[in-house]
Amino acid sequence: MDGGLQTIKVSMPTIVTVDLRLNEPRYASLPNIMKAKKKQMDEKTAADLGVDVSPHLSIVSTSEPETRAAGIKVASVDELIEKLKEVGAV
Repeated sequence: MDGGLQTIKVSMPTIVTVDLRLNEPRYASLPNIMKAKKKQMDEKTAADLGVDVSPHLSIVSTSEPETRAAGIKVASVDELIEKLKEVGAV
């Protein structure tokens, strides 16, 4: 919100709209970059955070799609209608 920070708790799914100024980059100064290089980074696993990373999707089978049959060229509309009747499309 303008002039401050607002924290809200909502149930998901939800829609959030924001102001255009949200994406203004903040550039780090050189001394802060040098300080950040020296800091230790804590490594955490998914188990430390209580997150289940096992796959929830199993692939039963895969197959190639059927090959398409070649098309038929017809010389006239009457011939087209006859071919469609043979196939059962009309």
